[in-house]
Amino acid sequence: MKVFPDKLPEAIGKRLPPAIIVAGDEPLIHMETCDCVRATARKQGIEEREILHVEGNFQWGRLTESAASLSLFASAKLIELRLGEHSPGQEGGKTLEAYAEQAKHSDDVLLISASRLDRKQQQSKWFKALDKIGLFVPVWPVDHQRLGFWMRDRATRHGLQLDMEAARLLGERTEGNLLAADQELQKLALTLPPGARLDAQTIAGGVEDNARYDVFTLTDACLRGERERTVRIVQGLRGEGVEAPVVLWALTRELRTLLSLQQHLDQGQSLEHACKAQRPMIPDKRRPNYQQALNRLPHRRLHKLLLFAQRIDLAIKGGVTLPLWDALNDLALTLAGGRGLLAELPHAYRVS
Repeated sequence: MKVFPDKLPEAIGKRLPPAIIVAGDEPLIHMETCDCVRATARKQGIEEREILHVEGNFQWGRLTESAASLSLFASAKLIELRLGEHSPGQEGGKTLEAYAEQAKHSDDVLLISASRLDRKQQQSKWFKALDKIGLFVPVWPVDHQRLGFWMRDRATRHGLQLDMEAARLLGERTEGNLLAADQELQKLALTLPPGARLDAQTIAGGVEDNARYDVFTLTDACLRGERERTVRIVQGLRGEGVEAPVVLWALTRELRTLLSLQQHLDQGQSLEHACKAQRPMIPDKRRPNYQQALNRLPHRRLHKLLLFAQRIDLAIKGGVTLPLWDALNDLALTLAGGRGLLAELPHAYRVS
């Protein structure tokens, strides 16, 4: 059964299920979710804990042995299976299926921590077997539009109050890095009196810029038409040493997707059917982003942006001379609906 992190304490408060899978790429929420399981296990009298790290040469028989071994001091134990980026594979899948079958006769609790599990993994036999007897806790990054509210609520945990402007600024300075945001709030809590109210000026003067970006954050900002944020993310990616071809790949992929969606719409299909026709299929929560972009960008502009992307690709390969990161910034900004930097590029590379 799927349970989101904020509902987990209530779901396991009375009794821990035989298995809990915590999966996702947001470090702070992932860590705190696993801590919640550990703390609940202690409250329910499970003091013994065994940790198994899955690596390339992991012997899956260790999980079977751990489940079969009896403790001299306790009737139950918490077994932590840390998958990380690894997949169980065929051997691990069979072992986990067998574990799920025998778990009904045991008081042990299996806590599996993993990075994000894709749709294929969630359809696997081992996942379904464990999900049937336990809980699946997906850990998602906080959406950009909810980030300010998350910051404000998080500040309350540390005995601080943030107005919305301050919360948004803290979100900008630590975007995509909730752990850094929490650490900044902890530092502020140590230096300020309990209940202190923080404004944007306090945040600007006391919080380092810990923003962390990836190309998927960039493409979401472009699709939503968030121009200033798009420019900030491109600068952040460049500063973090992300390779230009990776950024170009992400932007080009979205351009091709938008053109494909437009073609389906021109044939009279609905956006829902057009999104389902894409490979991979566009999930429901991202469809409004594509709708915004399609409403903003006519077919002619999308086609010219794709041609511009091809010219940037030639520049990366040394075929033409082009200020590479300026061009990538221009491509992303234009995709987001802006035109502010077009005049700075050579006339031959402009997109009209």
